Amino acid sequence: MPRWLRFVLPVLAAVGTAVGLTVVSTPAYAASLTAVSSFGSNPGNLAMYSYRPDGLPANAPLVVAMHGCTQNATDYFTNAGWRKYADLWRFALVLPEQKSANNSSSCFNWFETGDTARGAGEALSVKQMVDYAATNYQVNRGRVYVTGLSAGAAMTAVMLATYPDVFAGGAIMAGIPYRCATSTTSAFSCMNPGVDKTPAAWGDLVRNAYSGYTGARPRVSIWHGTSDTTVAPANATELRDQWTNVLGVSQTPTSTASLPGGTSLSNYGDKVKVYLVQGMTHATPVDPGSATEQCGTAGTYYKDTICSSYYQARDWGLDGGVVTPTGSPTASPTPSATPSSTPSAGPCVRASNYAHVTAGRAHQSGGYVYANGSNQAMGLYNVFTTHGLQQTGPNFYVVADTAC
Repeated sequence: MPRWLRFVLPVLAAVGTAVGLTVVSTPAYAASLTAVSSFGSNPGNLAMYSYRPDGLPANAPLVVAMHGCTQNATDYFTNAGWRKYADLWRFALVLPEQKSANNSSSCFNWFETGDTARGAGEALSVKQMVDYAATNYQVNRGRVYVTGLSAGAAMTAVMLATYPDVFAGGAIMAGIPYRCATSTTSAFSCMNPGVDKTPAAWGDLVRNAYSGYTGARPRVSIWHGTSDTTVAPANATELRDQWTNVLGVSQTPTSTASLPGGTSLSNYGDKVKVYLVQGMTHATPVDPGSATEQCGTAGTYYKDTICSSYYQARDWGLDGGVVTPTGSPTASPTPSATPSSTPSAGPCVRASNYAHVTAGRAHQSGGYVYANGSNQAMGLYNVFTTHGLQQTGPNFYVVADTAC
C-alpha cells in the first residue's frame, strides 16, 4: 500500500465514525490460478490451469485462454486482462499450458496435423479441459469461448474448426488460418509473408475438420496489429476470408467503427469481426488502468493500445449489459448469469464514492472503491470522485454514469 494511504485511510475512518457513519471494507479474494493434475486422457500432454473467482454462480460462462510462444499460463493470466473481468462479471477461466517437452519454444503445435484434428492430440486435450470445467465447475456448456495469442491464437482457430459444437465464440489474436500449415517448415511461410487462398478453399479446410457437421458454428473475432512482423497482418485478411466463408457472410463489411488505441473495427454481419490496431506489433492489446474498460499489463507481447479482453468480453455478453463508455460496443443480448442483466430493477443514484460506501451501495479496499455485487472499479475512495450506481438486485449495483 502506498505510504500516503496509510495515513489517509485512518483519517477517513475516523471521520466516518465521528459523524455516525460506517466505513465498509471488502473481504480479500481467496481465488487463485490453480493447476489441475488430471482432467482426462490428455493425448496432447498439455498442462491445465483454472481460475474460479469468488462467488462464481452455477451455470456461469467459461473462457479458455491460450498463451503464445515463450509464454505460459501464469504469464497470460497475469497480464492479458482476463482475470479482471472474470472477477468483475463472474465467469470461469481455463488456461491450457504447453510443455517444453512438446515444443522447445512452448508454442502450441498448431502446425502438426496430429494436434489439430478432432479427437486427437492437443485439440482433444483442450476439449477435455472444457469437459472437466463443465462437470466440476458447473459452467454453462452453451457459453464457452476460446481465445489466445500467436500460437495460442492459431490453436484458437483449431478449436473453432474442430469443435464447433463446443464453443460459442472465439477471438484470434495475431493468429493464422486453420490448417494453413501442416509441418514446421510450412509454419514459417504461413506466419510471414502468409499464404493466400480463396475464401472457399480456406472454408473447406474448416468444414473438413468436422465432416458432416450441420449445427451452429461459433462467432469469430480477429485481432491484429498493423505493424506485426512476426505474424504478417495479411493473416487477418485470410482469417476473415476463411471464417466469413464458413459462416456464410460476405467478405465486404456491413459496418465499421473507430475504437480507442487507433483500432478500427469491421463487422461482417453479426458473425465475424476484424479489429486492426494501428502501429501495434506482435502482441495482445492491453490498456493498463483502473477504469472498467482498461486492463492488462504492458510488456513483451502486451502492447498498451486497447483492452481487447474488455471488448471481447462485452461482445460475448459476459458483462450482463453493464453500461459502457461512449464509443464502446453495445451490450450483447445474451442473458447474463448475474442479476445485472436487469438494469432498470432499482433506483439509480449519483453520488461521491465516499457517499456510496457510507450508504452501503459500494465498498472500499486499499483506498479504492468497488460497487457492491458487480464489484466494478469506481476509482479512489474520496468525496471528489462521483459515479452513478444502478441497483439491479439485492445489494447488487452496476456503474451507470450515463443513466443516473
